[in-house]
Amino acid sequence: TIKNEVDLQVLHLLGPKTEADLEKKPKVRRKGRLKQKAAVVENGEVGTETLSLLEQLRGEALKFHKPGENYKTEGYVVTPNTMALLKQHLAVTGGQVRTRFPPEPNGILHIGHAKAINFNFGYAKANGGVCFLRYDDTNPEKEEEKYFTAIRDMVEWLGYQPYAVTHASDYFDQLYTWALELIRRGHAYVCHQKVEEIKGHNPAPSPWRDRPAEESLLLFEDMRKGKFGEGEATLRMKLVMEDGKMDPVAYRVKFTPHHRTGDKWCIYPTYDYTHCLCDSIEHITHSLCTKEFQARRSSYFWLCNALDVYCPVQWEYGRLNLLYTVVSKRKIIRLVETGAVRDWDDPRLFTLTALRRRGFPAEAINNFCARVGVTVAQATMEPHLLEACVREVLNEKAPRAMAVLEPLKVTITNFPALDVLVPNFPADETRGFHKVPFQPTIYIEETDFREDIDKGYKRLAPGQPVGLRHTGYVIAVQNVIKDAGGRVMELEVTCTKSDAADKPKAFIHWVSEPLACEVRLYERLFLHKNPEDPAEVPGGFLSDLNPDSLRVIDTALVDRSVLSAQPFSKFQFERLGYFSVDPDSSARKLVFNRTVTLKEDPGKD
Repeated sequence: TIKNEVDLQVLHLLGPKTEADLEKKPKVRRKGRLKQKAAVVENGEVGTETLSLLEQLRGEALKFHKPGENYKTEGYVVTPNTMALLKQHLAVTGGQVRTRFPPEPNGILHIGHAKAINFNFGYAKANGGVCFLRYDDTNPEKEEEKYFTAIRDMVEWLGYQPYAVTHASDYFDQLYTWALELIRRGHAYVCHQKVEEIKGHNPAPSPWRDRPAEESLLLFEDMRKGKFGEGEATLRMKLVMEDGKMDPVAYRVKFTPHHRTGDKWCIYPTYDYTHCLCDSIEHITHSLCTKEFQARRSSYFWLCNALDVYCPVQWEYGRLNLLYTVVSKRKIIRLVETGAVRDWDDPRLFTLTALRRRGFPAEAINNFCARVGVTVAQATMEPHLLEACVREVLNEKAPRAMAVLEPLKVTITNFPALDVLVPNFPADETRGFHKVPFQPTIYIEETDFREDIDKGYKRLAPGQPVGLRHTGYVIAVQNVIKDAGGRVMELEVTCTKSDAADKPKAFIHWVSEPLACEVRLYERLFLHKNPEDPAEVPGGFLSDLNPDSLRVIDTALVDRSVLSAQPFSKFQFERLGYFSVDPDSSARKLVFNRTVTLKEDPGKD
């Protein structure tokens, strides 16, 4: 073809590519380039140039109200007490933006939470405000200390420091006092309907809806004293929500000791009751939550106004979802129970602890959230877009090393031993070097040698020398040693200095006097984009597991420069991908997780 002819003529004029030619050049950013508009998400694709997250969140960018100007927000309910309450609010906050990130401590945060963390903490930071980390700990049956700890760890790992760490349970006494006041004002009543009777959007009104306040006060006190069994009585608020839900439950009976309050309470407030009131107590200015809570906005305003307390403004944004994964707590627990994954931090999951263990930098996750943008619409993204953000960061941050996954022994018959200096970042040698021994015995990848070659093959073969990266030497095969079954076990080669040999067609990586290590190669956990969709996966998500999602290589070799690497240290193994040291590593043997492959197909010729 014409292309082949052009390639041959270029090869004749310029000679084969040198090692320097093959080294990837860094992208040069032009000075003074204007920031482009925030990314628009379409069909799971997102532009690569975006405004920074802080630029997207700063000032007028989101058309949010200014602190104290809640009443200017469309749909905000103004009462005769509103302006006085806002004046008191401003006296407390000094006009400062206040947000909160309010996770339930009953599971591990996932990639969707990363957007919530970035949005809540980022909006406060961009506007000179503060953000609370508030645990919504109103369901004692499912809460564990490990979740409290892991949530805060992940918030701080993403680079944010809470202004204060609070708990809904900090306010249980105040919430109970307000519940009594709500009953006195005729806005709540004790109900004895069963859960199944009040489910759905069009249940019949409760026969106890018009119960006298005095009677409800006595019964609510009986609930608090444990005189009702679980499911025998609830406290319900008198309102109809946007989604048709009538009289949501404010309190229910649960005889479960609380993680923080012990046996003090046997009644616990619900999300619908607790959330807005905790926001009010903490003088939150912007209550940012995902779109599914839009149906609760009217109840949010109603409850604050029914009690005549400061009413923040609820704003909604679109959830961030990822294809080829599941993130629900219930389904991850099933994956752990069935042995499909090891735990919540298995690197094939998209929990934040799993992504950290796999080697994803926090900066890359934050960049991904910025690229998705602060959208109102739900964004469903392809994993490769997150991986692209990971590569960008690791290309700048992960020093280079050499490793061989499937070693083939090579003996250099005419070579005196020496040490080689390898640049940590070949594109910027000012960032230092590390020393690698270069001995007569080296190891290369099995796949970098073939006895029989085809037209496009450029690596080592009889009659076809290759260069050894960073050495200044070219090796040529002299002898192929095989076992009784005909498998190649060792190569004997000679070496020649590069300036005294013809330029080779390719350069390969190698190791000498290496460390034995274990390498874990990860692929997608699920075969289909939407493993939870019955139309796509009729057998359920557990039937969609990829049998090849994990490959463990326990005979890999890596150069000695990584000997002192600590868990979560990151490297680019040349020609193989980006890798991170796993916490399973020991003094005896390092374990590496492949974070992502290089952009190029690692199996190409």
